[in-house]
Amino acid sequence: MALAGLAVVSLGAGSLASVALDDPAEPDASPTADAPTATPTPTPTPTPTCTPAPLEQRAAATLVVGLPGVRSADEPLAQEVVALGVGGVFLSEPNVGTAEQVTALTAGLRAAAGRPLLVSTDEESGRVALMRDVVGAGPSPRRMAQRETPEEVRARAAATGTALAQVGVDLDLAPVLDLDDGPSGGVIGDRSFSADPATAAAYGLAYAAGLADAGVTPTVKHFPGHGRSTVDSHRESSLVEASLDELHATDLAPFRQAIDAGVPVVMLNHLQYAALDPDLPASLSPRAYALLREMGFEGVAITDSVGMGAVNLRWDFPDAAVAAVGAGADAVLATDGRQAVRMRDALVQAVLEGRVPEERVSEAAARVTALAGGDPVAMSCLEVDLPTSADAVAPAPAVGTEPPATPGARTP
Repeated sequence: MALAGLAVVSLGAGSLASVALDDPAEPDASPTADAPTATPTPTPTPTPTCTPAPLEQRAAATLVVGLPGVRSADEPLAQEVVALGVGGVFLSEPNVGTAEQVTALTAGLRAAAGRPLLVSTDEESGRVALMRDVVGAGPSPRRMAQRETPEEVRARAAATGTALAQVGVDLDLAPVLDLDDGPSGGVIGDRSFSADPATAAAYGLAYAAGLADAGVTPTVKHFPGHGRSTVDSHRESSLVEASLDELHATDLAPFRQAIDAGVPVVMLNHLQYAALDPDLPASLSPRAYALLREMGFEGVAITDSVGMGAVNLRWDFPDAAVAAVGAGADAVLATDGRQAVRMRDALVQAVLEGRVPEERVSEAAARVTALAGGDPVAMSCLEVDLPTSADAVAPAPAVGTEPPATPGARTP
């Protein structure tokens, strides 16, 4: 299966950030701030004489939530979020014991849901590897790009994807397409394949294709590029001063190639961009989502975890969910599923009060439902076509060659 497999995965049975998404431990909810809203992006044409699912169900379908400490589908939190109708769950290290235990957990969650349910994790290889106990340890993306060919990386990712699929995981919040050649332990650091856009794209797409080969949907991140920031958005946000032209020439280039290749899921980060919305993190920025769509992306846009400090210190979980979906997010990630009811209720109330158009919630729910392998028409009365593509794994410089310097890239 080539990257064309991305489309098969995203529309198939239950398929298509950290540590980076990634944030197994969320900070406590904080004081709220006004939640920004935006004019919704154009939506598909509703199917005539169709009745959508109740608004509460559509709102819940936009949420992908973690299960802190849960090891069994019989535990109360697991039962609660599944009964709520969330679009997906996120598994991190505390959820992982053995392969047999994870398999039982995911099977139990899907059985309780009685519907297609995304089961996601964050397995980049290297230091962000939340399923390491299942898939085994692997090199960092930077080391992969230094020592392996794109074809070898694709094979490595296929092996990782096979291990994930065997335990019931169908969505991986990887690979990273950010540009960074700074210290290995930096915020992005060795999680980046390269500071060179062409190399980062070639290796990132190889990793994405390998996951898809195994039936696991990849997610490219962190749009519109995290490599320029030295600030850890788990704790706070920072402003990226680069112009839009500079971003297009560097940070956005790998994402443009991934979009052209048909990747079905893109994660947005929590940095602020002077060229977009300088007062809003990209994950809550209408202009960031507009930029993503203007670049041709028609898949699922997911936020990084809204429990991270860059968002949560300004917006409580419910307000962040409203702001994100109103701005253009299709899926809102929160690694603390105990917030799911509040987030769902806030979205419903925002629609009833006219602060978020119902059409925007319907569009988001339809995309996430299609991604999980469900029926978007039954959910939202909307036909959804997620991206499809041909094999677009680009060649990379030969291993051992020095990539050209990238303007604005971090230095050691």
